[in-house]
Amino acid sequence: MLENYFPILLFILVGLGFGCAPILLGRIVAPHKPDSEKLSPFECGFEPFEDARMKFDVRYYLIAIIFIIFDLEIAFLFPWASIFQEIVNTPAVKLFGFIEMFVFIGILVLGYIYAWAKGALDWE
Repeated sequence: MLENYFPILLFILVGLGFGCAPILLGRIVAPHKPDSEKLSPFECGFEPFEDARMKFDVRYYLIAIIFIIFDLEIAFLFPWASIFQEIVNTPAVKLFGFIEMFVFIGILVLGYIYAWAKGALDWE
């Protein structure tokens, strides 16, 4: 009965080996020269030990929102691309499928051009 579980145990051990071996190898082989600059946490380009109530630059939020928008664009494009062959081969859906995706991409391109024109993508 227990011999049926041996492949599972072997799989777990090999997985742990593949996960832990690079960490241990890096710890053994890599040079270890810590200094205060390397050990300090990095928080979006600001000094890590300042007042917690300081004003935060809005550009970080704008870049994050733009990233989320383009990430969602990809989330909508993948399912469309996965059924692309079906869209092309179905006469009733062929034209609608293309128009629908071009409208979607067109709206995103207009938003991108608007953000570019307003300077939301410029970093000083």
